[in-house]
Amino acid sequence: MKALLQRVSRASVNIADELVGRIGWGLLVFVGVANGDTPEDVNYLAQKVLNLRIFADGEGKFNLSVLDIKGELLLISQFTLLADTRKGRRPSFSEAAQPEEAEKLFDQFIEQVKMSGLKLQTGRFQQYMQVEIINDGPVTIMLDSKDRLRSRSS
Repeated sequence: MKALLQRVSRASVNIADELVGRIGWGLLVFVGVANGDTPEDVNYLAQKVLNLRIFADGEGKFNLSVLDIKGELLLISQFTLLADTRKGRRPSFSEAAQPEEAEKLFDQFIEQVKMSGLKLQTGRFQQYMQVEIINDGPVTIMLDSKDRLRSRSS
């Protein structure tokens, strides 16, 4: 499971000219579900998103999480995070989970994040969306739930 975090001043998502989600200061999180992902991947990423210290404290250092600042979250499902571009000119999405499984795990991710009590908005699964982003910093960070299985010393 992958998540692309963007620290934002504000962000919104529209579907067919209908506003379906809007947040102020916080995180826009694009989420891609991979084949073989489990509830453990969901829990790892949800906790990492909520607790990653990427907001500045009074001294300008990354010491605060979205929880600390009581920020807002916009969660968008995005299977293209699983693109494999190693071969040819067209990305392969064979690593992405099938839609039924991906939606189930994405919904679990939403529920995990919702338990934080922070304001939460979402896009709509498997819909064509237009996302407006005012990236703050800019700060953009990729998270991969498989990182929890890798050694830090390699």
